[in-house]
Amino acid sequence: MKYFLFIFLMHFSCIQLFAQEDSIPPKREIDTSAVRKMPRRLGPREKEKEPEPEEVTIKDYKIISYARDTTFLDTTLTIQKEYKYNYLRKDDFELMPFANVGKPYNKLGVDFNSNNLYPSLGANALHSNYFEKEDIKYYNVATPMSDLFFKTTFEQGQLLDANLTFNTSRRLNFSIAYKGFRSLGKYQYNQSESGNFRTTTNYVTENGRYSLRAHIAAQDIENEENGGLISAEAQFESGDPEFSDRVKADVRFGDASSKILGKRYFLDHLYKLIRKEKDSSHQEKTSLGIGHQFNYETKYYAFNQTTPNTYYGDNLISPIEDKASLKTMYNQINAEFYNATLGRLQGNISIYNYNYFFNSILIDDNGVEIPSRLKGEEIAVGAEYEKRIKGFQLKATAKYNLSGNLGGNQMNASASYMLNDKHKVTASAFGSSKMPDFNFLLYQSDYRNYNWMNLNSFEKEQTYGLRFDLESELWGNLMVSYSTVDNYTYFGQAPSMAIEEGMENANISPLQENNVLNHTKIKYAKEFKLGKFALNNTVMYQNVSQANQVLNVPEVVTRNTLYFSSDVFKKAMFLQTGITLKYFTSYNMDAYNSLLGEFYLQNDEKLGNFPMLDFFINAKIQQTRIYLKAEHFNSSFSNDNYYAAPNYPYRDFVIRFGLVWNFFS
Repeated sequence: MKYFLFIFLMHFSCIQLFAQEDSIPPKREIDTSAVRKMPRRLGPREKEKEPEPEEVTIKDYKIISYARDTTFLDTTLTIQKEYKYNYLRKDDFELMPFANVGKPYNKLGVDFNSNNLYPSLGANALHSNYFEKEDIKYYNVATPMSDLFFKTTFEQGQLLDANLTFNTSRRLNFSIAYKGFRSLGKYQYNQSESGNFRTTTNYVTENGRYSLRAHIAAQDIENEENGGLISAEAQFESGDPEFSDRVKADVRFGDASSKILGKRYFLDHLYKLIRKEKDSSHQEKTSLGIGHQFNYETKYYAFNQTTPNTYYGDNLISPIEDKASLKTMYNQINAEFYNATLGRLQGNISIYNYNYFFNSILIDDNGVEIPSRLKGEEIAVGAEYEKRIKGFQLKATAKYNLSGNLGGNQMNASASYMLNDKHKVTASAFGSSKMPDFNFLLYQSDYRNYNWMNLNSFEKEQTYGLRFDLESELWGNLMVSYSTVDNYTYFGQAPSMAIEEGMENANISPLQENNVLNHTKIKYAKEFKLGKFALNNTVMYQNVSQANQVLNVPEVVTRNTLYFSSDVFKKAMFLQTGITLKYFTSYNMDAYNSLLGEFYLQNDEKLGNFPMLDFFINAKIQQTRIYLKAEHFNSSFSNDNYYAAPNYPYRDFVIRFGLVWNFFS
């Protein structure tokens, strides 16, 4: 909380400094939509004199991703901003949220293309709000800028994400941000809260030879785990008015909690030994540089329960205090060659050190020892290539593990072509081979059934796929992907273990499918406009071909928004209002295991096939976007059959509001 208070006070202390009659007075109309540029290590050499203040436009506030894609700050109000105005601050079309903010998201779609060569800690259901290194943004701004995101939650709490970006020159930029929230929730023992502190720096020398970017992230995510409803049919689906106040519904646990805590230090820098510019401009023609990337992260996942419950089987000791820890250090040395004609080529070698551990050694009833740690070192080599030829853009990356037991190999390649300003096509291929997450390989718990060691019995997951994308203002956006997965690993109910009454989850364990499964996904988005009215549509179709039913996803997911947009009050305010319908077909929705913080396979109960209707009114006044939404308002007159997971209902009708506010000095 001390970081939260610091950022909050700093932000509001700058309001008078940043607020102006017209924050950024452009000299002409500007398209503020996000624009991607070819990732480049360094931009052109800067001129000695800074631009005059009156020449500053919104395009001078750049946001740079981990992959070095550059976008501009977008202060417009669009329907895509409505879709991203949520806890994750991204479009959650393929996700199904739980009743409370900060809780897990069940999957409505899957994507097997992963950029991670090595396993992660696990507890993936609780990592939706965890900022990985790929999620951190870097900035290059003309003047100090702040971004304030606020939204109400569910009972006794708020959500705030505050970010302040500033610089000492156009070449040295800093940012400091904190995202914090607390929400009690509508059901018993369902509170969640988190804090995500991030600070970044981005630097380029005046001669353009040296560049650096770095960040520090400190994060904690805490949840009360109630285990879901005990009698969902009687106390939820029946529509009994006695339980319309959800706090009266009986939940499984009243003394269990989970926590994720992580700290990360990241550095990526490059020095160009050779750098030549074109004679007639400051554009780079040829360069040769040596770079280094460093990433050190410590993280743990803990599950605590005061009194053991037979729902998870027999306990070894009491109280339950499970804790899995992971420390990783990644070092990469690379050499990079760039030529305006040949493109950019990088070769690298990396060393990955890991230490995944528990605080005890367990010997089971059969005398088999389950160790307390997995520790080792992985060495890999890799290459990257990128080239733009007129309308074509080619990208390729490859990594191969030379030594170690966890990593395998990874390949990604894509080719895109701009037919014109309104049409773009992209074809890509990917493949990877790696071990599943650490909690599949080794786990220790104070519950007897949740102890295993699978490092030597599990094979590496192998994934291969093809993807085609069409982005067209005229025809809409189409994505088609096909993936094959061998040795698919999942949590599920082991057939060899009998289910005893009152111990439904006692047989959950990591499993691996020996047969190849195939996944096809087709996703299409198109908006139709008529005057000030518009109909925005997104439809996704999925099909899974598998010998055994180990991967469950809905066949169809759709989202349709009918909305109205107009300037009002003599163009002092821009208004958008409409209704969004989201729907997915019924399927065997994954169940949630609060002890592991993971979803697991279940083929006994089909859920879904219910509409979710939201009504919204959004407005933009200068650089401020205001949001008001009646979420799932049809729940007040529909059947109580809406679930986010078995025994975990989706949220009831609620009105929430908030804003996004940008300030500029």
